[in-house]
Amino acid sequence: MQPFTSLTGRAVSLRRGQVDTDQIIPAEYLKRVTRSGFADGLFAAWRADPDFVLNQPYAEGAEILIAGPDFGIGSSREHAVWALLDYGFRVVISARFGDIFRNNSVQAGLLPVRLPAATVTTLADAVEADPSTVVTVDLADREVRASQQAGGPVLLRAPIEIDDYTRWRLMEGLDDVSLTLRNAEEIARYEESRPQWLPVAG
Repeated sequence: MQPFTSLTGRAVSLRRGQVDTDQIIPAEYLKRVTRSGFADGLFAAWRADPDFVLNQPYAEGAEILIAGPDFGIGSSREHAVWALLDYGFRVVISARFGDIFRNNSVQAGLLPVRLPAATVTTLADAVEADPSTVVTVDLADREVRASQQAGGPVLLRAPIEIDDYTRWRLMEGLDDVSLTLRNAEEIARYEESRPQWLPVAG
């Protein structure tokens, strides 16, 4: 997966709490057998409404989604994360995430940033008041910053709550398979020394 160190871009605000994975991507899209091509299913029911935030011109190209609390609750479908990534989001900011959604996000390279509810509200207010607001999510410095323009005065600065191991994995771009492959030589040596009479995976 693509490493994540720092991202500076535009954000959109989705002021809805308890958004479950079925609302993120409905079940009918789960029949696909690939891991890509799910962008058209992202928030499919809501996007039928012309007033929905992602249908607005200012939302085009946004890479950061500011969501209400309890984002990604419900089923364990990885497709919810894939749909967000396919659409172009690299970061979701919320006060709380569904645990399985958060783990799936880290595995796929989507950064779930948990901030205090009041901070999320302040950030959403700023983005809604001025859609050109620039938001920086910096894993190296462990903080989120917002300004009216790139390099301009900082309007908001908030620390990112993230453990060292998850931060390292995201910055290195490592999912579980990548972590295993880092030990490929040791695994090969073990397999070569393994007695031939032992059973093998079939």
